[in-house]
Amino acid sequence: MMRRWRLSIGMFVLALFLGITSLVAGNTGTAVILFLVFAVLAALVSPRAFPKSVTDARAKQLSAADGRAIVYWRPGCPFCMRLRASLGRDARRLHWVDIWADPEGAASVRAVADGNETVPTVIAAGTAMVNPDPSKVRELVAL
Repeated sequence: MMRRWRLSIGMFVLALFLGITSLVAGNTGTAVILFLVFAVLAALVSPRAFPKSVTDARAKQLSAADGRAIVYWRPGCPFCMRLRASLGRDARRLHWVDIWADPEGAASVRAVADGNETVPTVIAAGTAMVNPDPSKVRELVAL
């Protein structure tokens, strides 16, 4: 579980280090800017920046009932962040599975991605898209 937060914690520690180092050097403005930039980056790469994840089994159950797509992702993945950002509020309309928190989700991704854990992987209506163009996923949400 800690692995999910490693990048976010590292970015925040870097924010503190750079901020304090610049502050000690007498550069108050630079210290504040560096701290804020890296603190915001820490928030963006954290698991909290994504909709609440469900287990693979629950996502498949919900998807079968409501027809919404399943998005497999992992914290710190720049392609997942790009997809999440491009979806905006519509991201909540999809079922998100964190493959680092759910081994069955990781197995589902490996099954459709030639044995790799390539994310984001989107499964909609039985069709898998590995690292899809965000515009295609937006079209799925619009349906």
